[in-house]
Amino acid sequence: MEALEKGSVYTAVIDGYSSEGLGIARVNGAVVFVPHAVRGEEIDLRITKVMKTSCAGEIVKIHNPSPERMEPECPYAGKCGGCAYRHLTYPEELWAKRQRVQDALTRIGGLELTVEEILGAKNPEHYRNKSQYPVGADGSIGFFQARTHKVVPIRRCLIQTEAADRTAQAVGEWMRRYKISAYDETTGKGLVRHVCVRVNRKGESLCCVVVNGNKVPREPELAAYVTAAVPHTVGVLLNSNTRRGNVVLGDKYRTLFGRNYLMDTLCGLEFKLSMPSFYQVNRDQAEVLYGKALEFAGLTGNETVLDLYCGIGTITLCLAKAAKRVIGAEIVPPAIRDAKENALRNHVENAEFFCGDAADIAAKLESDGLRPDVVTVDPPRKGLAPEVIASVAAMGPEKVVYVSCDPATLGRDVKIFREFGYEAKRAAAVDMFPGTAHVETVVLLSRETNPLTVEVRMEVETGEVKEHPTYKRIQEYVQEKYGFKVHTAYIVEVKRMVGLDMHKAPNAVEQKKHEYHPCPPEKVEAIKDALRHFGLISE
Repeated sequence: MEALEKGSVYTAVIDGYSSEGLGIARVNGAVVFVPHAVRGEEIDLRITKVMKTSCAGEIVKIHNPSPERMEPECPYAGKCGGCAYRHLTYPEELWAKRQRVQDALTRIGGLELTVEEILGAKNPEHYRNKSQYPVGADGSIGFFQARTHKVVPIRRCLIQTEAADRTAQAVGEWMRRYKISAYDETTGKGLVRHVCVRVNRKGESLCCVVVNGNKVPREPELAAYVTAAVPHTVGVLLNSNTRRGNVVLGDKYRTLFGRNYLMDTLCGLEFKLSMPSFYQVNRDQAEVLYGKALEFAGLTGNETVLDLYCGIGTITLCLAKAAKRVIGAEIVPPAIRDAKENALRNHVENAEFFCGDAADIAAKLESDGLRPDVVTVDPPRKGLAPEVIASVAAMGPEKVVYVSCDPATLGRDVKIFREFGYEAKRAAAVDMFPGTAHVETVVLLSRETNPLTVEVRMEVETGEVKEHPTYKRIQEYVQEKYGFKVHTAYIVEVKRMVGLDMHKAPNAVEQKKHEYHPCPPEKVEAIKDALRHFGLISE
C-alpha cells in the first residue's frame, strides 16, 4: 500500500460520512476525511494532514456534483463550527445521521438490529430554545470556529431564534458603548465571557451574562439595552464564573431585571426553567423524542418506572401520565428543585425525585429492594458509568429505555447491557439538531436472562446439585458477616479476577471514559469468602 503524501492530489469517491459530518474517501487503502463533501461524488482531493491511521484532505475539484449537494444559505458556513451539514439537502442529512446510529449499534454494539427510522424535524431552522454565545477577547460575539476557541462574529444564525441573536447583539452594543472589557482566556483577565439566552414557546426570553467577577459597570444600562432590543425579555441575570477552563456557567447568579426563570410548555405540561437546568434545546423534536420513548416503554398504568438523569423532570412527568409510580434522579440540585415544583404545578401526584449521582441513587434503590418494571436513562454524552449499568441490571426491570445523544457511547453501553442479559429490541433516531452532526437515539432493551436475580441450579463433578447464588445473595452474605455493603460492580470485578464464568457479565474496570475506583482489598477478600461459601471457588 502506497503511503499518502501531504500536498499530493488524488482522485477518489466519497462513500459516507464521519461522526463529525466529514466526507469519507478511501485512497490506496487509507481513510481520508474531507470537509464539505457529499456521498457519491467523485472528487480530486489534496492531502492536508497525514496521521497514524487516517488522513485529512480538502476538495480541489468535484467531477460530478451530487444532486444532494446544495449551496449553503448560511453566510458563516465553513467558518463557524456549529453546523456540519449546510451543504447537504435535508433528506441526505437524515440519511447520514441514521447511518451514523446504525454503524454505532452494529460496529461498536455488535448488534444485528436495524434502526427503524429517523424522525426529521418539520422546522429545521431557528429551533434552539437555548443559546450560548462565547465572547472573544476582542469583544466579538458569535460562535467558535471548528476545533478552535477563535470566535467568529455572527449577527444572525439559522438555528438560533431571532430573539436570542438580538439579545447577544444588544450585549455587544452595551459593551462597546461603555467600554466593558471582554474576557481573555489566555490571560484570565477581562469581564464578559458568555451570553446565554433561553426562549420559550410564547417568545419570552431570559438573558444571562456570564462574567469573570461578581459585578460589572453599568448594570442598569445592561438590562436596559437587552430589554429595549427584546421587549419580551422576562429577566436579565448576571452569572459569576471566575474559573479558568471551558465550563460556561459558574455557581452564583444575581438578577438585574425581572425574574430568574422562564416558563415553558412541553407535551402538554408546564415547566419552570432556571438557567442551569437541562432542557432539550429543540422543543418540537423533544416531544417527538419523548413520544418514541413512551412508545418503547409500553406502559399500561400499572408500572413503577425509574428515570435516571431526569433533569427538571420532563421525561419523568411525561411517564407519570401513563405509569402507576415514577421516580426521577438527577445530580443537579436546582434541576431537582425545579422538577419537584413542576410536579406540583402540573398536579402530578405519582412522581417523586431524588438528588444525587445516578450510580449512587441506583445502588441505593437497588439495596432498598426497588424493583422497577421500566428504567429510562438519558445520560450526558459520556454515557453510563459501569456501576450504573450494574445497578440497573440488578434491579431486574423488564425493559430499559435508553435515550442517547451520542451513538458511540450508546453502542458501547448496549453491548454491556447485553452481557447482563438485556437485548436491544428496537432503535429509532430523532433529528433534534438539524444542520449539525448531532443526533438523538432511543433504544428499547428487554430482559432475556438476568444473571443478577435469577438463581440457577448446576451439577458439579460429583453429581451433587448446588445452588448458584444471585448477586443479591452474595451481597447479603457479605453484609451479614462483615458489616459492609459491596456493589454489584465489585462482585463482577472479583469474579473475573478469580476466573469465574460471568454469564457474560461485563468487565467493570474496562471503561476508559468513566472514573472507576477498583474494589478495595478488604472487599475483595470478603467477596472471595462469599464465593468460597457458595462453592464457586475452592481457594
